[in-house]
Amino acid sequence: MKKFKKLAGAITALVTPFQKNGKVDVKTLKKLVDFQIESRIDGLVPCGSTGEAATLTLEEHELVVRTVVEQTKGRVPVIAGAGSNDTHKAIVLSKLCKKAGANALLHVTPYYNKPTPDGLVAHYKAVANAVNLPIILYNVPGRTGANIPASVTLRVAKEVPHVVGVKEASGNIDQMTDIIKGSSADFSVLSGDDSFTYPLIALGGDGCISVVSNEVPKEFSDLIRAALSKDFETAKTLHFKLLDLMRVNFIETNPLPVKTALSLMGKIEEVFRLPLVPMTAKNKEALKEVLKKQKLM
Repeated sequence: MKKFKKLAGAITALVTPFQKNGKVDVKTLKKLVDFQIESRIDGLVPCGSTGEAATLTLEEHELVVRTVVEQTKGRVPVIAGAGSNDTHKAIVLSKLCKKAGANALLHVTPYYNKPTPDGLVAHYKAVANAVNLPIILYNVPGRTGANIPASVTLRVAKEVPHVVGVKEASGNIDQMTDIIKGSSADFSVLSGDDSFTYPLIALGGDGCISVVSNEVPKEFSDLIRAALSKDFETAKTLHFKLLDLMRVNFIETNPLPVKTALSLMGKIEEVFRLPLVPMTAKNKEALKEVLKKQKLM
């Protein structure tokens, strides 16, 4: 694998817009990509959990990644979601994403199966051997049902050189600190929770793969840019300014609130794929109040 520039900054976990007939809305997806890049975002992640990858067909998965790559035109890296709890399927998705032009891959730790540390290492080695691309490990115990301790993340990074970073969504700042402390300087430690981004960077982290940057890419990029420049007063001000929006994005299962917000902002149609359904009226009103305060609608 050739030398890969360390991933850092504000990286958006893109939603996948659908038309009212349920098909991928390619035209709107292209507009979202331009909106993100023009707002100085540092990278894009299509086909993650925010992008409803679990309900995309293989053909749609490739379509979304290819559309994002082609519209990005090399302006920022594209880290395509390719994870599965079936190693064979993870390899199929990874090859598909590489063919579509992705610069790197995001691989969630296998869910439901709950592999041992040896199994995790074997899983990532198999993917790395099959697809010569950098891999970001994604630890999200709220979705996978199993937390990956810092010691195991560090072991995977050591034994699988293609794993060049981690998206940490454990909600455990001590665990994140241990990864920062134990990893090499070129290993990216990225928050998987928007509200942990500021403290994580203060401890030496590198940025965030974000949900809130779908709605406010410029403001969230400014927050991270300030924090990485050690202008922590500016970063703290922006953190508290965006905190209510960060939190309301998870008032119901992601990506329900963020896609609803983007719909209210006039950027996409409010269309989800089953088993996801529209937000409850009560929670949608709470979301609207936050959007109004943020002057987003």
